[in-house]
Amino acid sequence: VGINLNPDPSGGHWTSPPLTDRHWYPIYEKMVEYDIPAMVHVSTSCNPCFHTTGAHYINADTTAVMQFIQGDLFKDFPALRFVVPHGGGAAPYHWGRYRGLAQELKKPLLKDHLLHNVFFDTCVYHQPGVDLLAKVIPVDNILFASEMIGAVRGIDPETGHHYDDTKRYIESTVNLTPEERQKVYEGNARRVYPRLDKALKARGR
Repeated sequence: VGINLNPDPSGGHWTSPPLTDRHWYPIYEKMVEYDIPAMVHVSTSCNPCFHTTGAHYINADTTAVMQFIQGDLFKDFPALRFVVPHGGGAAPYHWGRYRGLAQELKKPLLKDHLLHNVFFDTCVYHQPGVDLLAKVIPVDNILFASEMIGAVRGIDPETGHHYDDTKRYIESTVNLTPEERQKVYEGNARRVYPRLDKALKARGR
């Protein structure tokens, strides 16, 4: 149905080529052959400079987005699909920066250069963050995700609810209509992961 792709097998030392390098092309060829997406998600950090979930994960998400902007990977693989977790790291918050950098790099508009192939999940742990994600990123590029025993397992004293209960934020945001919520919860996942329906059908679900 899908794979996880670790862009930093070194565990926080970033010794591998960028995701747009031909080093990764054998994996991409198989992704296209089997029509499966990849979630770009690092493993733990072996580098004490980077807390695994507080820094390394978010750094990796942001780095992947910028690598995709810098390169021309999707010219070679127009059907390739990536899911960048944790709301895309810093990317939605700094979307103007990335639009401007793409412009300086003589790349197409991000909606054409990136958003046919790159998607973001909703593992963002507070209401303002999900509100921003839904306001900045087109709804067709947002997929629901909820860790529940993920990076932050505690209860938010301001709300009385678990930080990582992301469904609450999707339900509460004013930046999504009911139809758009349905896309986030289900429709987009079925489009990005087309083998999902086949797998469920094979199991009689």
